[in-house]
Amino acid sequence: MYEKVILITRKTRLQELIEKFNTKAQARFYIEHSGANFAEYEDEDQTYQRSLDIALKQIDSFCPTLKTQFVDRRFISNFIFNPKDIVVPIGQDGLDANVAKYAGAQPVIGANPAPERIDGVPVPVHAKKLAKAIDAVSTEKAKLTKVTLAEIVLNDGQRLLAFNDLFIG
Repeated sequence: MYEKVILITRKTRLQELIEKFNTKAQARFYIEHSGANFAEYEDEDQTYQRSLDIALKQIDSFCPTLKTQFVDRRFISNFIFNPKDIVVPIGQDGLDANVAKYAGAQPVIGANPAPERIDGVPVPVHAKKLAKAIDAVSTEKAKLTKVTLAEIVLNDGQRLLAFNDLFIG
């Protein structure tokens, strides 16, 4: 029986710019002076934040017995997943593949925060339908796809795992 949903998040481009330039006004100045449209960054950020809110409300309303924990993707390589966790990366294609390398045997449900912007082939579940997917996994009614990871062991004993591609350089 699953006990917790781990929501894996990532910073939006706007959040990264504000972190880099300290204020939204400075981020706007930088983007607009490089010829880009700052409104696109704001819209992307708002869409992502709305998706996180929707996902959390879905889980709280339809899966009330499951605890929820947010983890930024920067910490995934050091995060220890519990066998009773359902892992939900919310982000663009590729985030789920990166998370799957570290989640081990835990079920991973890729959630698409913006279907109008992201193709969502590997992240097909929209935040509005997340509770249904989580319920299907927790009741063992979900159609799961097992994934085989590629593994490389280096001469010095380092071990690298790859989900859909492996870069050696």
